[in-house]
Amino acid sequence: MKALVYGGPGEKSWTDVPDPKIRNPSDVIVKVDTTTICGTDLHILKGDVPAVQKGRILGHEGVGTITEVGSSVTSLKVGDRVIISCIKSCGHCANCKTGLYSHCMGEEGAAGIGWVFGHLIDGTQAEYVRVPYAENSLHLLPEGVSDDQAVMLSDILPTGFEIGVQYGRVKPGDTVAVVGAGPVGLAAIATAGLYGAATIIAIDLDANRLEKSREFGATDVVLSGDADWKEQVLALTDGQGVDVAIEAVGIPATFTMCTDIVRPGGNVANVGVHGKSVELHVENLWIQNINISMGLVNANTTPMLLKLVAQKKVPAENFATHHFTFDQFMDAYDTFARAAETKALKVVITA
Repeated sequence: MKALVYGGPGEKSWTDVPDPKIRNPSDVIVKVDTTTICGTDLHILKGDVPAVQKGRILGHEGVGTITEVGSSVTSLKVGDRVIISCIKSCGHCANCKTGLYSHCMGEEGAAGIGWVFGHLIDGTQAEYVRVPYAENSLHLLPEGVSDDQAVMLSDILPTGFEIGVQYGRVKPGDTVAVVGAGPVGLAAIATAGLYGAATIIAIDLDANRLEKSREFGATDVVLSGDADWKEQVLALTDGQGVDVAIEAVGIPATFTMCTDIVRPGGNVANVGVHGKSVELHVENLWIQNINISMGLVNANTTPMLLKLVAQKKVPAENFATHHFTFDQFMDAYDTFARAAETKALKVVITA
């Protein structure tokens, strides 16, 4: 089969690799019909995730059709259309039993690490993928949900909702600022209203993404390149600061922006993947009674979000801005990497 293979920092290729095979009774093989590229894949290619070894097939998002099932799999069958979750779940360990799938203790990939696809085992940017713990790591795709919608439920929608909105403790009436209007930031914007946020402020350097953010539910936008960007945000909060500041970029400057605009007693939710250390000014922040959260998505809200997408309550299809076929994988990466020029949000790649 063909797959997108990591060759070390800055190196990737769409090339021939062996077909995946069932290894454990709980595995299934999925023919990948639709996949996409995540900002985390770009971090890997920059060398920010050293655990990813040369030769690894990248990708952790996908929609496909089951072609083979392991001997212990009873609730899934050949021909089922499924969403591949970015997080494994053995379903039996102490962490999985509490919904902390991001730290699944199952030995696949590594015990204690839920994100394995395109990281510790081969991923979804391929014609076929082996899915471990399949009955707990796949979601049956209902009629009426398109591939464009479904692939957004592999990662970005649960990530924005869980690590941004839920960890940020958004509550009815809150003012929420999302720093970074890329796909995950937009996912946080699109789901903040589920918990009753009254004002949702999108902050970004890219005017196009700010305009796009209104389609996902942003009530206000602030161009972070403006000299008075902070004053603009504070003006929307009567000078008090936002209740929740969500960091969705993954660089030191944007994390600091969040701590600069959160009100006393508020919450900073870090969603971005950071490749460098961040300076935390505890000498100033301790007296503000703020909470700082961060984490890897558990994807335990995926079934609920799937229902909302099916009922047109969350505009998942709006993320898909560019479409490619598998033989255009390298073009898809180029388009996604130059998002400021191409105006790409999520590139959808189909077999």
